[in-house]
Amino acid sequence: MVERGARTLSPPDDWPVHPDPILALHRMGTFDWDLDTGLCSLDAMAHRIFDITPEEYAGHPESLGSRFPSGEGQRLDALVARAMKDGSEHYGTYVRLRLRDGSLRWAHTQGSIRRDESGRPRRIIGIVRDATEELDDSAGRAQRQALDAARREQTNVVQATTAALAHARTVQDVIDVVKDSHGLALLGSTSLVLGLVEADRIRLVAEGPEGTSVPGTRVTRIDEPYPMSEAVRTLRPRFIESADEFAACYPVLWPHITGLDITSAAYLPLIAQARPVGGMGLLYSGRHGFSQDERNVLVALGSSIAQSLQRAMLYEQEKDLAQSLQQAMLPRTIPSAPGADVAVRYRSGYAGGSLGRDIGGDWYDLIPLPGGRVGAVIGDVQGHDTHAAAVMGQLRIVLRAYAAEGHTPATVMARASTFLHELDTDRFATCLYAEADLSTGVVQMVRAGHIDPLVRLGDGSCRRVAVDGGLPLGLSAEFGSLEYPVCAMELDPGHTLVLYTDGLVEVPGADLDDGMRALAASVAAGPEDVRHLADQLIEMAEKRGGDDDVALLVLRRRTLTERQPVGRFQQHVAPGDPEALTRARHMIRATVRSWGARERSDEIELVADELITNALLHTEGAAIVTLRVLSGSDRRLRVEVEDSSSALPRRREPGEQGVSGRGLLLVDRLTDMWGVEARGGGKCLWGEFVVPESA
Repeated sequence: MVERGARTLSPPDDWPVHPDPILALHRMGTFDWDLDTGLCSLDAMAHRIFDITPEEYAGHPESLGSRFPSGEGQRLDALVARAMKDGSEHYGTYVRLRLRDGSLRWAHTQGSIRRDESGRPRRIIGIVRDATEELDDSAGRAQRQALDAARREQTNVVQATTAALAHARTVQDVIDVVKDSHGLALLGSTSLVLGLVEADRIRLVAEGPEGTSVPGTRVTRIDEPYPMSEAVRTLRPRFIESADEFAACYPVLWPHITGLDITSAAYLPLIAQARPVGGMGLLYSGRHGFSQDERNVLVALGSSIAQSLQRAMLYEQEKDLAQSLQQAMLPRTIPSAPGADVAVRYRSGYAGGSLGRDIGGDWYDLIPLPGGRVGAVIGDVQGHDTHAAAVMGQLRIVLRAYAAEGHTPATVMARASTFLHELDTDRFATCLYAEADLSTGVVQMVRAGHIDPLVRLGDGSCRRVAVDGGLPLGLSAEFGSLEYPVCAMELDPGHTLVLYTDGLVEVPGADLDDGMRALAASVAAGPEDVRHLADQLIEMAEKRGGDDDVALLVLRRRTLTERQPVGRFQQHVAPGDPEALTRARHMIRATVRSWGARERSDEIELVADELITNALLHTEGAAIVTLRVLSGSDRRLRVEVEDSSSALPRRREPGEQGVSGRGLLLVDRLTDMWGVEARGGGKCLWGEFVVPESA
């Protein structure tokens, strides 16, 4: 049904419709080129596309020569000639046309080559159409694709930089990432500057390339007329889009950077948690202005750098806090030990790169004791935090106090375990305490769940010292076991004792015994000097890495250069061993005579024997006898016998037939002075004899 008023269309007589009107509707013209005569007919649309009137067109293709820019006509002729020569049936191409007003237009032409029976080209019929809008759209797509590619490249730079910053722990790590030539350089910047905010100033910390910073801008105030200062002050990025704008807005800075050929710049405030931590400037050559996408990318980059900088600064602050706290808990100085060379070292777990307030409870200590003895301590409190360090500090102090009170090594360890158990903490600790008599070389060791020490012998070999151990400190009291076996060994002159924490030998995924063997090999191959040896062992731990702390104490007994009378002698006498008592008497007699006290050697031996026997009969533990020469107005020799009983002896008057009760009477008669002292969990009976120099 036809709508009222609509004109009725009747089909033409030569139905189907001739294609020319349809082609014209699509802005396509036709041509018919007779190759024998050289004539080429164009329809009306073809005339409009070539912008030529029928009167101007002479019927030959050469008449269109003025419509082709330089080189376009020759290119089209070469294309058609090649198609006719190689037997092609079709050709097609885009060409540029110059209109009568001088403007350019894109056209697309395609032709069909008709040949005779012999294959010779006789005729070309085809179409030509206006392709300006088509190619404009294509160019637009290409431009958009180029912009998308550039945006992706910039985004990739931001992502790559952000990924690299995720591994940056220190401020210097962040600076290295920012200066990486494969990073920000991909954004096209000629140079960069990076500054950190310190109070009301900006301190320049990075520049690239080197030497591109402006003299006098190493440290600037935030209120100075510089673009970075403005960005930090206002918390807004400052984009400078031309050299003229740079020169007009920052006349103080511009004369110093004209040699860099800067045409634009972007200064970004580095903001973290709503406050500026620094600023960054990117300077460009040969570039004018910034699109909104480019600005967004740069702002995102600045945000990522700011977050990394803040994280790095917090890391360094916490690292300084951790190291300061750790050092405060460790002894400030190590006392000298006559007769030995001592070196101590501590390596923080921060050296392994751990994050957070990750400080450990590792510690060492050297405790001077009466009579030329020295106590060496190595220990490790469970955990890696400030609480572990605090517990370590308290434990170190009480261990030192118990040892200084004169307790035996086993008692020192037992009391320390009780202290830690009663402390309001859920931490336990491993510890090894070694009490060394440097005059005799006797070393008594007790171990509370700690790693065995090493000893390097005079021939350079190194072996592990097996020490029977008890439970870690803090657990022994909980499980009702406060017994710590004492291991005695002799440290000869030139021998070295190495105490350490597990961070020196433990490697995740590796066997502990392998680590012990590797450490023993390193000690054996290391230098004799204890300081150099300690440095080498810590350097080995540094190279291996790891997050655990390392505490190290190296003690080497000095080699005696000449035989001199020793002013102190100590002997341990075990209970139930008659031979031990006999050996002790012989050693006492020989020692006293070697010290020039031959006239009183029998008296001294008798008193020492009486005190040792009394200790063995009335206590359950061993007796420790010590002989010392005391200097003063008169030369005296002192005999001390220690036991583990706190009960004081009583002097009794024996009956006529009594065989006991005469010990203290004998001591009182033979000595010039005697007494009893409390020594930690036990006591010490002592007697002194005046021994003239001429004796």
